[in-house]
Amino acid sequence: MPVMLYLRLGSVEYLQAWRLQKNLAQLRAAGLLPDVFLMLEHPPVVTLGRGWRPAHLLASRESFAAEGIAVHEVDRGGDVTYHGPGQLVGYPIVDLRTRGRDVHAYLRDLEQVLIGALRDVGLNAGRFPPHTGVWIDRRKIAAIGIRVSRWITTHGFALNVDPNLHHFDLIVPCGIRDHPVTSIRQELGRPVELEDMAGRVVRHMQNVFGVECVQNIGEVLEGARTRADAANVNLLDQTLDTVARHRYTTRPCAAGRG
Repeated sequence: MPVMLYLRLGSVEYLQAWRLQKNLAQLRAAGLLPDVFLMLEHPPVVTLGRGWRPAHLLASRESFAAEGIAVHEVDRGGDVTYHGPGQLVGYPIVDLRTRGRDVHAYLRDLEQVLIGALRDVGLNAGRFPPHTGVWIDRRKIAAIGIRVSRWITTHGFALNVDPNLHHFDLIVPCGIRDHPVTSIRQELGRPVELEDMAGRVVRHMQNVFGVECVQNIGEVLEGARTRADAANVNLLDQTLDTVARHRYTTRPCAAGRG
């Protein structure tokens, strides 16, 4: 069974996580790493995808700053979205050349991972075509936006476990005006531990993608170092440093109750 390197990080500033994704994507394209799955949180931030429209920002940049929300233009597809504490963000760095070069199938697989994790906790989650993402009765509980370059994916999904839903009122999430955003806590009427959901998501990632998650980053990077040129050795060092400073847990990646 193929392996996927699972990196569970804590709260990481958005631009730093974006740089980490770019480094990992370059290392994956060079064949130095297996597929990678980053899971983390962000401090409050609004990101503007390549298709964003100014009308979908419902507050001034000064108002966002006053709320403590950063705003960044990014290279993923899609429109405007929000990330913040209480939201589980996943960034799979996947080589689609090993998965039939099928971007649409990849998006549906990401949706299925989240649908499975949500159904584990009793939520009847599903799809709402033609919109990408995961929904509960036309309320959006998870957003998905990706970039694919040289068949390597970056960016990913944001699952609303218990974020500040007020912050979504400052934007038109994903450019969709007619359907509200929701969270696991709002739907269940009780809190759910973020780490519990992380374990469930990783278990479904393994099942849907047919991989075994591993967390032996030191061993993986050391093996890559023996095959890397000087530029990629530098990227490996940067990656290990970032992960070491933001590592959340060393629990086995298959954790999570069924």
